[in-house]
Amino acid sequence: MTKIVNHWIGGKTAEGASGTYGPVTNPATGEVTTKVAFASVEEVDAAVAAAKEAFLSWGQSSLAQRTAVLFRFRALLDAHRDEIAELITAEHGKVHSDALGEVARGLEIVDLACGINVQLKGELSTQVASRVDVASIRQPLGVVAGITPFNFPAMVPMWMFPLAIACGNTFVLKPSEKDPSASIRLAELLAEAGLPDGVFNVVHGDKVAVDRLLAHPDVKAVSFVGSTPIARYIHTTASANGKRVQALGGAKNHMLVLPDADLDAAADAAVSAAYGSAGERCMAISAVVAVGAIGDELVEKIRERAEKIKIGPGDDPASEMGPLITKAHRDKVASYVAEAADEGAEVVLDGTGHTVEGYEDGHWIGISLLDKVPTSAKAYQDEIFGPVLCVLRTETYEEALEIVNASPFGNGTAIFTRDGGAARRFQLEVEAGMVGVNVPIPVPVGYHSFGGWKDSLFGDHHIYGNDGTHFYTRGKVVTTRWPDPADAPTGVDLGFPRNH
Repeated sequence: MTKIVNHWIGGKTAEGASGTYGPVTNPATGEVTTKVAFASVEEVDAAVAAAKEAFLSWGQSSLAQRTAVLFRFRALLDAHRDEIAELITAEHGKVHSDALGEVARGLEIVDLACGINVQLKGELSTQVASRVDVASIRQPLGVVAGITPFNFPAMVPMWMFPLAIACGNTFVLKPSEKDPSASIRLAELLAEAGLPDGVFNVVHGDKVAVDRLLAHPDVKAVSFVGSTPIARYIHTTASANGKRVQALGGAKNHMLVLPDADLDAAADAAVSAAYGSAGERCMAISAVVAVGAIGDELVEKIRERAEKIKIGPGDDPASEMGPLITKAHRDKVASYVAEAADEGAEVVLDGTGHTVEGYEDGHWIGISLLDKVPTSAKAYQDEIFGPVLCVLRTETYEEALEIVNASPFGNGTAIFTRDGGAARRFQLEVEAGMVGVNVPIPVPVGYHSFGGWKDSLFGDHHIYGNDGTHFYTRGKVVTTRWPDPADAPTGVDLGFPRNH
């Protein structure tokens, strides 16, 4: 019997009423295992209405009440991390260890939200004028929404909703329809932790659900992570409807390897960062820029390591890389490799014909390595979102930096070198939001914000960290004067308070 994933509205399961469902596939087998209900406009409205009603009390709740719920949620999340990882593997395809890592990174933001009382401390200036005090405070927005991608079905929602609800907002999540089960399990754990009904809601669906959230007058802010074209659309549409927006887009992350670098460490890093999670992550390294005469040796070291990666089902402990999310995505990734030679690249490894015995209908693709890739090639210009690594060659650091900064994306980047001066220069000169020095995937810890530059981010705020708290609150300044009881009435004064 096919499993059905329904919505979560007002603290309980809400069966889909639109009559429209989408298929959820096990990427390792190609089998449709689940149907997910797609929300109608009316169902999205019901979720927003539940969140709006819940905000009346949750927005006025104490910090102690909110953090108590989050501490209990954190304990439940920790206890159920294996279960959640299994749900991710079954629908996304990533190996179990990678899914566990995703849950762990989501837990970091729950940890941050548990300490929200420190983040929400206001400011006070006393005696700015005679008996006049000025205080700055931050208050919740109301109903906020999150629209999240398939590649991290637990982590990316947890980049959003723990901080949002800790700040006093209520939340409507629209997760990816390709792997929806983890979001429902998170909702159940929140309810078990004592989160009041309606504070957290989940609606599944497609563009109908997304567009309604972007247009709904009671949704005050929208968080999004996904591709650049959709991020641009989310930002433009939601902003036009008067909403606060943070929309994180795609990437083409570069890793510069200077001639003095430890090439074994650089090769290890390149393989891990390019092929981990089958390349389906916005912080994957998809372009290595080899500077100087090290190119041939570096490519050979990468090839030697890449050929040893064990590809198989995510629930097999021996597997190091799983399948891609859908057959259509697999075919699209393969097309870049097929065209690479005609575009001037040297195909060192071609993984497009890879299959796994016993799982022939799965969405499999092997490791591909392209060398001497020209910047005009589509394999270099596009975000492939698969296990394809491009190697570019330059003679100088300056030429390499020019390539990186010419990219329309500016999400993450890295440099491998033993030269502290070169590393310092790079971190100041490169046009990207996150920089790694001998660190290939510089995803910030929870108390530093995540976000890129250029076409990798639309909106003013990065996600989580201090930016996350500011995104989910708005500032208010209160100026107060209390008369001394000994003073006689002074009469009406329509001017500004005197400050001397």
